[in-house]
Amino acid sequence: MLKKILISSISVLTISAAIQSGYANEVPQPTIKVSEADEPMAKGTFEPEWESLRKYKTPEWFRNAKFGIWAHWGPQCVEGSGDWMARGMYQEGSHAYKHHVANYGHPSEVGFKDILPLFKAEQWNPDSLVAIYKSIGAQYFFVLGNHHDNFDLWDSKYQPWNSVNIGPKRDILAEWAAAARKHGLPFGVSLHADHAWTWYEPSRRYDRNGDKMGIPYDGVLTTADGKGKWWEGMDPQQLYVQNHPLSEGSWADGMVGKQWGWGNGAALPSEEFCTNFYNRTLDVINRYNPDLLYFDTTGVPFYPVSDAGLKIAAHFYNHNMQTHGGKNEAVMFGKILTDLQKEALVWDVERGAPNEIIPLPWQSCSCIGGWHYNTDIYNKGHYKSAQTVIRLLADIVSKNGNLLLNIPLRADGTFDDKEAVIIDGIGKWMNRNKEAIFDTRPWKRFGEGPIAERAIPLNDQGFNEGAYSDMTAEEIRFTSKDKTLYAIVLAWPEDNKVNIRSLSSGNTKVKRVELLGHGRVKFRQTSGGLAVSLPKDMEYKTIPVLKIH
Repeated sequence: MLKKILISSISVLTISAAIQSGYANEVPQPTIKVSEADEPMAKGTFEPEWESLRKYKTPEWFRNAKFGIWAHWGPQCVEGSGDWMARGMYQEGSHAYKHHVANYGHPSEVGFKDILPLFKAEQWNPDSLVAIYKSIGAQYFFVLGNHHDNFDLWDSKYQPWNSVNIGPKRDILAEWAAAARKHGLPFGVSLHADHAWTWYEPSRRYDRNGDKMGIPYDGVLTTADGKGKWWEGMDPQQLYVQNHPLSEGSWADGMVGKQWGWGNGAALPSEEFCTNFYNRTLDVINRYNPDLLYFDTTGVPFYPVSDAGLKIAAHFYNHNMQTHGGKNEAVMFGKILTDLQKEALVWDVERGAPNEIIPLPWQSCSCIGGWHYNTDIYNKGHYKSAQTVIRLLADIVSKNGNLLLNIPLRADGTFDDKEAVIIDGIGKWMNRNKEAIFDTRPWKRFGEGPIAERAIPLNDQGFNEGAYSDMTAEEIRFTSKDKTLYAIVLAWPEDNKVNIRSLSSGNTKVKRVELLGHGRVKFRQTSGGLAVSLPKDMEYKTIPVLKIH
């Protein structure tokens, strides 16, 4: 039985309000303290407090990298019904539920635990995949360590439900890490299992209609229920972690988002659960030495109710310094950060971007389709095109950000034929224009055009990239390197003419203009802007980049 720690909803709401204020003297003190008995926190420059963590400085290698690839891949890819399927399969009437019942069985009889052995990774070749990602311009590489499904993709010391014991029978993290280092890419791991506590609550539900009405789903099972089953001797509660009261409004499917920051009536995690996640994360840090860590959280894991996330951050930074001769080369991400927290972590914006230059380096994480592989997206042709990806990348880099792009893999460890076309398209553009992306810094303004000049608010973690989808040749994004300015035109103009208003004759005098991949082009600087003529006979007409001196 997991130990229960109860904190009033009023106190959590008060804490949440203090976090959003951003004032150091109002920063709350976490109540649930994790144990360091099994995994001591590394000592050093950083302490598990925001004031100490704000001494962090983003390493230059990350500022220069600009583009990373993410293999957001695990057992939730088995059914091909998309992201969060391990939650959706327990939501009666949902797409994931209907797909699961029709193809695998009813969740009272065949739960997510029974999908795990079907995750085989039969054709997974991490070395060849990372080689491809590097060839198209990736400067760092991310993998999934665990998702909200609470299944560890390594030889986990603290979670028996892992990829060495079940499914592939392989240490996924170890093999990914070896491939990344062979190809010279910084290695990142994302860990999401801190939210399994509330995320898995639908696994305790039951059908409210039909012939299975009232029969509990398998999230209520215990070790004793496994006698004679394939999972005999294993405790399903170490996977589903549901030995706790339900969150307020748990049967309302949208409540999990409102309770993401452990407020609004969320069932608060126990010390045992927080410590388990802390131990698993330190296990990853100590054994695989990742360069980057990503958490799908507000701030750090379990904040503000537990000190687990603050201790993870301090350990990660101190451990990294110990392995890099006293220099901190680590990058740790957080979402929905206060100004203070943006000094301590790198701000991650999910599927979106602010519409301004951000002084501190930041990252946008996005995907060409769904986070986990989705056959409907494939069948309907709903992937982002290579051009869309490049437009997002140019926009993000112009604002001092990096793009982390997920290319979903099927359960067997391969990408599909439509993804192959997108990968090839990204690579062709990058090989021609990468100097306008890598090692650059923002110019005095990030861009011009109708979208650049529009107010585009973020929605919670981000979720505004749709506002950037309708890019025309009027949209131009700027990057700079030394004394060189790059103007990335986000569509090839139909008349082969570009006018850059920001470079009118009243501004800096332009001496030479080149089209990357082609050479010098004609231009004329007037009071209305820099008028550039692109070659009419270009075979490769996609997102031109002008190099301006």
